[in-house]
Amino acid sequence: MTPGGALDLDAYLARIGFHGARTKTFETLAAILGAHMAAIPFENLDVLLGRPIRLDLAGVQEKLVRARRGGYCFEHSTLLKAALEQIGFAPVAHSARVTIIFPRAEAPRTHMFLTVRLPEGTFVLDPGFGALAPRVPLPLVDGAEARVGHEANRMVRDGALWVMQAARAGTWVDGWVSPLDHDYPIDFELANFYTYANPRSAFTQRLMLRALTPDGRLSVMNRDVTKVRGSDSEAMRLHDRAALRALLVEHFGFDLPEVEQLRVPSEPEWA
Repeated sequence: MTPGGALDLDAYLARIGFHGARTKTFETLAAILGAHMAAIPFENLDVLLGRPIRLDLAGVQEKLVRARRGGYCFEHSTLLKAALEQIGFAPVAHSARVTIIFPRAEAPRTHMFLTVRLPEGTFVLDPGFGALAPRVPLPLVDGAEARVGHEANRMVRDGALWVMQAARAGTWVDGWVSPLDHDYPIDFELANFYTYANPRSAFTQRLMLRALTPDGRLSVMNRDVTKVRGSDSEAMRLHDRAALRALLVEHFGFDLPEVEQLRVPSEPEWA
């Protein structure tokens, strides 16, 4: 790591396997986002292991880069933002209300994503949104779709708000809603504390994992595993924590022995 908690850009780019030009272009932006999401999984294991989630850059790098772990939105976006800034982009951090589980009026602003303005327009980058995360920069244009294979996402205006939607099972699903305020690190510190410490948070109640594969993705919700390849999907169920540990090694790129003592409150057999 570089002194003073600055980003070690070379280590980060090596972690995600990016070897392209470090130029302030849309092509570079899209390539870095795609490489980041392919290499660094989404996971909330530390929350369920009772560990606080660090958002200081040194802590995020230690976990996601050096330990080759994954993380959730605050960790992903903090790391990606620092990398893009070093390359010369000017990413802006925003918060959103996740509307997958709770309606808007009951959903706190506990999601972090980025926007980047380029000559081609403004684009949304959301590497830490789990199974519904767009793999490419989303144009901030009402209804404009961005597709990767069988997956599609779009941004939709709703009055003064923007809604990020994902296409699933032939319909558009609302992922999150945001006024696109320019938020600051202290805003995310508060939201992060709620996310990993509050018993009402979905992250303290459920196991949630996602890893991208060359031909699709693998998602885990508690003991239910879904493997998506193109338009096909396969479901399986984890028998025990040892099976979870083996899954992490095979598909997520790291071993974490502590998961054999993992507690998942919403999963009775693992509580």
